[in-house]
Amino acid sequence: MTAVANDIARPEIGKSITVDGSVTNYHDVGDGAPVLLIHGSGPGVTAWANWRLNMPELAKRFRVIAPDMFGFGYSDSKGRIEDKRVWVDQVASLLDGLGIDKVSMVGNSFGGGITLAFMIAHPDRVERAVLMGPAGLDFPITPALDLVWGYQPSLEEMRTSLKYLRLGSQAGLTEDLVQSRYEASARPEARLSRITRRSAGLTGQRNIAMLASREEDVAALKHETLILHGLFDQVIPLESTVRLASLLPRADLHVFAECGHWVQIERMTSFNRMVAEFFENGLKA
Repeated sequence: MTAVANDIARPEIGKSITVDGSVTNYHDVGDGAPVLLIHGSGPGVTAWANWRLNMPELAKRFRVIAPDMFGFGYSDSKGRIEDKRVWVDQVASLLDGLGIDKVSMVGNSFGGGITLAFMIAHPDRVERAVLMGPAGLDFPITPALDLVWGYQPSLEEMRTSLKYLRLGSQAGLTEDLVQSRYEASARPEARLSRITRRSAGLTGQRNIAMLASREEDVAALKHETLILHGLFDQVIPLESTVRLASLLPRADLHVFAECGHWVQIERMTSFNRMVAEFFENGLKA
């Protein structure tokens, strides 16, 4: 295992760690109990793009670790990934490389599916979890998710894709963010990721099934879990999240009004407060 410091000229590029020959780009800020943030799967996503408004606030109370998952951002591609276990193993290797035995987790969309899968595979390594607009169960693909996963690299398609991720006001969708995500999406390594760029025979519905965990495994989880969802989320259906909440025996569900898929951006202040309080105090009786 080797680690390299961050490139301050590019905020998307943090530290890097190499485990078994594979490089993970990650951000590591703050002190305290460790919290791991797993981003979504939108085109050009990076940990920085997904969590840039949340890491500074959460880092006041926790050690916040936010990796680019394989096939996204500036981590290794691994080619076309056919099994979510690749990402589960990446998380385990990252924690091992950083010397962390147990962590609380936040999973956004795709990251929610990976968080659930990690909780199932390594239940003793997770303290508590927050799932936000999560994948993790099978459901009919939404038109918005089909469009986002069908993205072909261009600035105009990037703008269109990002508009589906939030409701109403486009505040926060700066040209710098659009350009940053476009550049990340156009890298040859990112083009090989089957989540961000579909190819013949690999449909979006198959991606959803690949990210899904068995319902009996989900129902067996004993972790305290906070689930957050935007009422007007066009990407992940609210009905799927309600079903997930009914399966998890120790889960609370909070639905945000006037909010789409990007809870961490559209309702940033509430998101930061609720996540911090949940990780410090757990679910209230």
